Amino acid sequence: MNIEVYCDESGLEALANKTAHKYVGIGGIWIPADKRATFKEQLNRIKAAHNIHSEIKWKKVSPKYIDFYINLIDYFFALDFLRFRVILIEAQKVDNCSYNDSDNELSFYKFYYQLLHHWIFDYNQYDIFLDLKVNRNKGRLNELHRVLSNANLFSKIKQVQGLPSEQSAGIQLADFFTGLVTSKMNNEVSESAKFKLIKYVEKEYLRKEINHTSYTEEKFNIFKINLRGEW
Repeated sequence: MNIEVYCDESGLEALANKTAHKYVGIGGIWIPADKRATFKEQLNRIKAAHNIHSEIKWKKVSPKYIDFYINLIDYFFALDFLRFRVILIEAQKVDNCSYNDSDNELSFYKFYYQLLHHWIFDYNQYDIFLDLKVNRNKGRLNELHRVLSNANLFSKIKQVQGLPSEQSAGIQLADFFTGLVTSKMNNEVSESAKFKLIKYVEKEYLRKEINHTSYTEEKFNIFKINLRGEW
């Protein structure tokens, strides 16, 4: 099967400033490549119905468009072919001096490896798209591609590419759910609309508070990373 993965981050500044947030979130949407056109068409239809013409982003959530975001949540959970995974990194425990030559960027892409590697399965092909950013080391995505390929010899990592989020519905959906989970885990939600959306996900779909899930959770997987290497 050909799989596409669309990724984004939330609270990234805490890797450099450990007082900014407790957790950094890195999340992705997994979708079969042959479902991409259907996904984009249906999502655009939902946006048009609510007169939404801008990017979907967690930071843009407001009471004015609460019904749109509830429909977006319903849409995601209704479709078997859409999957979401996020890893949560406790910023205070990240020791870049000891393990990453004081390189925050290297640390960041090592965590991206942890997000992706555990959901890459044998005999599938993967196209992986990250929200486009300027890296100090221009070869970071090529390096991530190489390491993932070497670690998954019985699957094909076709590409690891940066994309502007405004051009990718998948990255926008990843932004929304990564922001939702990370904000909940950081206890940083004061806006009524965001609080309502978090509670809606918990009550209607998870039947519990957002938190670490089991390894086998396939729809809405939350991995609170243990820096000792355990699940």
